[in-house]
Amino acid sequence: MRSVKVMAETATPGTLGRRAAEQAPRPTLSRRREVSHASARSLLMTVVGEFVLPRDQPVWTSSLVDVLGMLDVEEKSARQALARSSAEGWVTSERVGRRVRWSLTPPGRRLLTEGAARIYAFGDEPRSWDGSWLMLVVSVPEAKRDLRHRLRTRLTWAGFGSPVAGVWISPDVSHQGEAQKIVNELGLDTQAMSFTSRYGEIGEQETMVARSWDLSELKDRYEDFIDTFTGLNPAPGEPTLRAQIRLVHEWRRFPFLDPQLPPELLPANWSGFKAAALFHRTHVEWRPEALRYWADLVETEESG
Repeated sequence: MRSVKVMAETATPGTLGRRAAEQAPRPTLSRRREVSHASARSLLMTVVGEFVLPRDQPVWTSSLVDVLGMLDVEEKSARQALARSSAEGWVTSERVGRRVRWSLTPPGRRLLTEGAARIYAFGDEPRSWDGSWLMLVVSVPEAKRDLRHRLRTRLTWAGFGSPVAGVWISPDVSHQGEAQKIVNELGLDTQAMSFTSRYGEIGEQETMVARSWDLSELKDRYEDFIDTFTGLNPAPGEPTLRAQIRLVHEWRRFPFLDPQLPPELLPANWSGFKAAALFHRTHVEWRPEALRYWADLVETEESG
């Protein structure tokens, strides 16, 4: 297994994007085709995490292809998404006569379980903050652009912001262990220093936060989520299944986009709180009907 966190973007969402950004060569496909394939695989893992993981039973190719088809994914793209997920070790196939069914591998099951816990807990309630900051000081020479990019990508995904070059900050001092792991794995441990402290009297803390994180773009994403799902009342059956998948698929990105700053550091009337309440309420409301329809679909395929 490459890493239990590799598939966060496609599984939970999250760190496959990080690993891809760090290691993958520049794509040669057109952007339209690249996004189509990435979206198919990402939607596949949303479906697997939401419906296959809880049942812990194999599911036929036709079931997965049919559900992805409901989400406007072409059959060819759906099958390619399955093949790629299998090649990466997250799912495994078993041939039964002329048909194929799929199961999660142990690494895939662990990853999706961790991802589900993070998605469903995210935004549940704002965390308290005692005003302490974690500061990481680590510089990488301009000549080592790839290393600089990998460091920036991983620290950003971990929720750190950078007010000035070479300095990374987080209001969650418990992230020190993750920062240590990142600099160790990138071979930067001998060049890094960390401090925990409170903001001083020089300058404004609000200015530091604004320089470190682009909260305006994140706010726009939250408001788009609110606009999309507020008042949505899908009919029973397939419409509820589709709506539930879309809901989880859109929400699962936020744990990796949002640095999860304490309320004291956020703008007034922060839309992330409203979006979180909407997600948790709607997910609970739609889930029983979505699971029922999924079970009916799978059982129909089994009997066929």
